[in-house]
Amino acid sequence: MDHEADAYRTDLMTITRFVLNEQSKYPESRGDFSILLSHIVLGCKFVCTAVNKAGLAKLIGLAGETNVQGEEQKKLDVLSNEVFVKALVSSGRTCILVSEEDEEATFVAPSKRGRYCVVFDPLDGSSNIDCGVSIGTIFGIYMVKDDHEPTLDDVMQPGKNMLAAGYCMYGSSCTLVLSTGEGVNGFTLDPSLGEFILTHPNIKIPKKGKIYSVNEGNAKNWDGPTAKYVEKCKFPKDGSSPKSLRYIGSMVADVHRTLLYGGIFLYPADKKSPNGKLRVLYEVFPMSFLMEQAGGQAFTGKQRALDLIPEKIHERSPIFLGSYDDVEEIKALYGAEVKGK
Repeated sequence: MDHEADAYRTDLMTITRFVLNEQSKYPESRGDFSILLSHIVLGCKFVCTAVNKAGLAKLIGLAGETNVQGEEQKKLDVLSNEVFVKALVSSGRTCILVSEEDEEATFVAPSKRGRYCVVFDPLDGSSNIDCGVSIGTIFGIYMVKDDHEPTLDDVMQPGKNMLAAGYCMYGSSCTLVLSTGEGVNGFTLDPSLGEFILTHPNIKIPKKGKIYSVNEGNAKNWDGPTAKYVEKCKFPKDGSSPKSLRYIGSMVADVHRTLLYGGIFLYPADKKSPNGKLRVLYEVFPMSFLMEQAGGQAFTGKQRALDLIPEKIHERSPIFLGSYDDVEEIKALYGAEVKGK
């Protein structure tokens, strides 16, 4: 690969150009979705900058502290939430916003209302900021029919009804991974241009992987199928090599690695958290949507993750997602347990 020549490429596919190209395939489209995505991208750029200078700007302290100017400081996740809420409302294309940081859903004023619901976690893994571990923003987009006043029911839909989903990872590079329902593409922020450039076209997860990702500290509280699966990863009986354990503890980073290298990410229910820990609307659904679009699977222990119908905006669920064959194995173990009862 000629890196020097690569640095002077002039045919760069930016995310804006990519989205407009996709839009041109639908003659009836009004460009609303492209405008909404451009506001999400702007939010990601803003948060990326804030994350990069968090230590310098003292953005990692507790919310409520004051700086030398007497201004109230904002914790990074509070700031990120404000950035995304303002970016989404000002796009004029949203009607309902559900954020991990806000107890209630935000209903956009009629004068700025559009056709889309956005569910998002503005800064997933924010407890890892102080030690420099990759963190990220996760989002999912639904469309609302024009024929009624928006209600919470418009968001309480199964994940398979999502129009688009994605995440932006703030790590050694700033990477935005997006699916609009036709495959998965990854874009990397070029800081010198201030643009996201297509660097991972048409991501496909390997059919089977060599990595499993789970918090083994919870092992004593796991159910039978999870314990059996992890045991099988470590001590395979068929003579194959054991799987490697990789667990970062930041969902965006763990899922990103799983998507690129294959394998499985597990966050099962256990005795401490019988409903799992990860939130359905803005963590489980967007990541499951991306996995399926990349050729993988996502399973809750009982059903396909994208078939879940949430009853509360902050509902939780167990999740097993990743390579198709690896998720098949965990499904078989849960199936065997149900039969054995």
